[in-house]
Order: sequence, then C-alpha cells, then structure tokens
Amino acid sequence: MLTENLSYYTDERNVQILISLLKQWGLCQVIVSPGTTHGTFVRCAQIDPFFKMYSCVDERSAAYMACGMAAESGKPVIIACTQATASRNYLPALTEAYYRKLPVIAITGAREEADIGSLMPQVIDRRTVPNDVCVMSVNIPVVKDAVDERSCEIELNKAFAAMKLKNGGGPIHINLESRYSLNFGVRQLPLARKIPTYTAEDELPTIEAVRVGIFVGAHNRWSKRLANAVDAFCEKYNAVVLCDHTSNYRGKYGVLYPLVAGQRNYRSKVADLDLLIHIGSVSGDYYSQITINAGAVWRVSPDGNLADLLKQLKAVFQMTEEKFFENYNLPEFKASPSRENLYKTAKNEQTEIEKSIPELPFSNIFCCNKLAPKIPADSVVHLAILSSLRSMNMFRMDKTITTYSNVGGFGIDGALSTALGASLASPEKLHFLIVGDLAFFYDINALGNRHVSSNLRILLVNNGLGVEFKVGFNFLRLFEKDTNPYMAAEGHFGSKSPDLVRHWAEDLGFEYLTANNKKSFSGNLEKFLSPIQEDSKPILFEVFTEEKNEHDALEMILGCYREH
Repeated sequence: MLTENLSYYTDERNVQILISLLKQWGLCQVIVSPGTTHGTFVRCAQIDPFFKMYSCVDERSAAYMACGMAAESGKPVIIACTQATASRNYLPALTEAYYRKLPVIAITGAREEADIGSLMPQVIDRRTVPNDVCVMSVNIPVVKDAVDERSCEIELNKAFAAMKLKNGGGPIHINLESRYSLNFGVRQLPLARKIPTYTAEDELPTIEAVRVGIFVGAHNRWSKRLANAVDAFCEKYNAVVLCDHTSNYRGKYGVLYPLVAGQRNYRSKVADLDLLIHIGSVSGDYYSQITINAGAVWRVSPDGNLADLLKQLKAVFQMTEEKFFENYNLPEFKASPSRENLYKTAKNEQTEIEKSIPELPFSNIFCCNKLAPKIPADSVVHLAILSSLRSMNMFRMDKTITTYSNVGGFGIDGALSTALGASLASPEKLHFLIVGDLAFFYDINALGNRHVSSNLRILLVNNGLGVEFKVGFNFLRLFEKDTNPYMAAEGHFGSKSPDLVRHWAEDLGFEYLTANNKKSFSGNLEKFLSPIQEDSKPILFEVFTEEKNEHDALEMILGCYREH
C-alpha cells in the first residue's frame, strides 16, 4: 500500500504548482544534489519524463555545471539542493551567472519560515540574499488555502519572467518550503496558472474575446496619442472603458462606473466580460473591483509587474499603453464579432441610475452631488481618502477636469499638502480639495505654508469622526457606538467646534465659509466656485454633517435602482 502511494506526484500543493509551471514554461534541465527538504520536488521531477535529470554531489560544482550548460545550450537550467549550508555553496556560481546574465534557476528546499531562529537543526535564514546572485528571489510557502495557492502562482510566474526580462535577465532563486509529505499518490498533476509576459518584440496573442472592457486605475494626464489609440481600440472591439475620476480618461468610450457597480439591487450588464484590460495604478473604486467578473485579465504596464487585482490575471504586457493599443489596432489583429456595444449599454445604465437618485440627506455625498456639475472647466480636483473619493466618484464632472487622489499609499495623510503642491505648480488653475475632518486635521500644518495662493479651495466635511469606519461594507460598523472612541477616533480636534477651523483659517489668510444644512451650503457655492480675482483669497468651506446622514446617504444611493 505504501509503495502505491509513492509512485506518482506529491500532494504538497506548492510543489505541484512549481512542477506544473516549470513544464508550461518549458524548463526541463535539472541538476540535483542529494538531500531531504527538496525531496518532494526531486521525486516529482524524477518520475515525470518531461524533465532531463542530472546528479551532482557538490552544490558548488552543480551550480557551475549549470552555468556551463546554460551558456552552451542557451536554455535555462534548474539546480536543486537541500537546506542548511548546501545552498551557500551555490553563491560563487550564481554570482558568475548574475554578471553573465545566465538563466540558472536555483531551487533550495526549506522548512517553513516559522522555524527560522528556533534552533531547529539545519534551518538557516535565506530571506535576504546578496545583491548580485540573482535578479529575483521568491519564497514558495506550504499551501494551506486558496490565498497561499494564488501567491505561489504569482511569485513563480514573476520569477520566471524576471529570469528573462529584469535588468536584462539572469539567475533566479526559489526557496521551496516542505513538510516532507509521504503522500505521492496524486496521479494527475493539477494545472497551475501560467502568466506569460509579453514585450513589444514578442509575437502577441490574438484577442478571441467577444466582450472586452478596459479598467483604468489612477492615471496621470493622458497623451493625445494614448487617448486616440484607446478610442480606436474601443471602436474596433466594441469595448468600454470603466473608470473613476482618478483615471483621468476623457475619451469617447468612458463610463464613470462606481455608481453602476455599487448598486445592491442591480447587476450591471457589462460586469461580466470575456477579457478585461487593466491599465493605470491603484484605484479607489472598490465597487468595480468587487463587481467585475472577467474570464481573463491582461495587465499592461511598462514595469511588467504581475498586478493580479481581480485574481484572473492571464497575461502581462511589459510595454507602454500606447504601444499595446496601437498594436491591437493593426489590421492583422481581427476583432471577434460582437452583437452588443458595451459602451452604449454601460452609458445607458449610468443614465438610468442617475435618474433614480433620491433626495439625499445633508452629507458628503449630497455635497459632492451638488458640487460636481458646477466645478469650473479645466480645474483640478483632489479627493482625500476614502469617503470623499467614493462620494465624488458617484457623480460626473466636466471632462476637462483633472482629478487626483493619494491612492498610491492609500493613507489618511497628505491630501492637503498634495493639493497645495499642485496648486503652486499650476497657479492659473483652480484647485479644489474635498477632505474629511480626520484627514484635514492630520495635515493641517500645510495651511500655514506661506506659499498658499488664492487658487486653492478646500471643502472640509466635518462629521466629528472617521465616518468611513461607520458606513458601507466596513466591518467595524458592526460594533455601532463602540466603534467611535478608538476605531473611528471620535472627539478630537474640538469635537466639531464652529470656531476652531474658522480662527485658524482666517488668521492664516483664508476666506472662511461654513454650512450645516442644505440651504447654507447652496448659498455659499457661488463664492466657493468663483474665479480667481486680483484680490482673491484661498477659500476654506467647512461643512458640518451628522454620522447618521452620512450612513443613510450611502445606503440610499447604493440601493436606489432596480431594473424595471
């Protein structure tokens, strides 16, 4: 019975993923040194006829053998050894491979990371490697759940792509954890997800998909060349660009998607796609990320990183966005016939849902609803994390407006300073910042900067706490009032004092406006949005709202639409 259980592949899932991906990437030459912790890998490679196996007792010699074999054959060579000091003997040859850019794959067996530093026999710490022995080092943990499995796939695909592309290519290191499973009874090797990386010099895959969308994260201003290429692509493939304000896409085929994607009683007709092309950086549009279901995601970025946002990444294109879309606009790439124009479908959805928005209570969302269509053309809008960003993303603004948010680090700090810096860089434009009270007070020192000029306009929504932790799908709201004192930091900064910000702002040369209801808000909008005059001051407009209204407004706008 035990013999039967030793005849096939291991049940260690991380080893299965490694074996599967080595085969899919065509990596078959293996030089093995004796040992135990890499034993499950060696056994699987040994019984699979795909691999061509070699043995070498001395790890230093094995690694130099790999250098010679890789240089002569022009193909990657795998070396595999056990834990303890065995892997240290790889260093001289890996250094040689690094400077000669030879494709050597060093697999080092290991106990689990938790054993490091516990005086376990043979356990050494490989978490830090010298700078010039590999272009990438990854740890492949024992798989305990789907998250671990996805991590193994991503990390291995990253390493295999780096071997060819990072800094001109070179050796890579794979630290492979093992629990020494004795079960080798897996007859059919499960297929792991291969994620190839394409460059502009490669032959690119065809687009077989019928339903194609483009998802844009935060993006700097678009060049005319890129905008034209994306519009031509959408026209050719009947595609739609799903974006929020920070995408800064202002072409023909964009739909401000958060309002549509966030509806609780309706599923968008464009949410299910065959192919989603992902460009840009981090997006604060959580609703689209949760709602969109794509059969495949293609990531396009010059950095070539495997950004698996929707967990369906199937290919990475390491090239400029302009180059990608221009390539697929060429006549040799044929578009699959589609009976539906996804842009028109999504645009109609957006329009119908906008008609269903009810009268909202006085809140951040209410203020953004009234403010968005009135912000002057060619202005710059800055949105603080996260309530202000989400609120403004529900409503359309003029297409000439540029929008920014600190979604890169996605922290509470810096919104005010960022807006200040941008306003100094383009003094001829109005710069608007919508910010909540915690983020505002966190960065309040920026108000005292002597360079502040009259083109800066700040809308401060003061609800007395971090309301983000009390609304939407944030699990902290489940604790109700217990959330307030610590998790939502209620009661700081004057507890919604009507005088604190007024005195601070006016003493620093700002014009101060305030509102605590819809009437007073509307009455101050004209002044807040007024053009820059010779005698203008920077304006701070403090709006006082209530926690309940913030909660109710979000619930109302996300539940406003049902398909008739």
